Amino acid sequence: MTANAIKAAIRDIPDFPKPGIVFKDITPILRNPVLFRAAVQLFADRHRGRAIHRIAAIESRGFLFGAALALALGVGLVPIRKKGKLPYRTVEETYDLEYGTATIEAHEDAFEAGESVLLIDDLLATGGTARAAASLIERLGARVLEIDFLIELTFLDGRSRLSPHPIFAPISF
Repeated sequence: MTANAIKAAIRDIPDFPKPGIVFKDITPILRNPVLFRAAVQLFADRHRGRAIHRIAAIESRGFLFGAALALALGVGLVPIRKKGKLPYRTVEETYDLEYGTATIEAHEDAFEAGESVLLIDDLLATGGTARAAASLIERLGARVLEIDFLIELTFLDGRSRLSPHPIFAPISF
């Protein structure tokens, strides 16, 4: 199964979550076990045999791909969550949004010093959340090996905000 077959299943939802936005809906991929497996396999094939200690997944759709990929690669999973959602002591990173700010967190013991971490989310738009997550991982002493997304919205140029980290996104719009 190719990335083109996965891309064909992505549904556009106009004016969601607000007017003027065209939301890329991945639920048709998730409900189809062949497509979901193929999407996870795109990442697993890329990283099999690499020295990855943890997968860090960004809330919430990143959890779906991150958990499946962590199982496929036999590595641990670290959730990167919105502020106030994790039960243990946390370290936080605040970042700018178009209108205001947001804060994400990870447990303070999520990573060991020097670990290689693969950061994953479903979609790269402006790159703000991924940049904050990468910064959080590095503040906790780990190294971001790569940042992966299933989908990249190239017209928003989020990739430029994530330098110097390597980016992988097999599907682009």
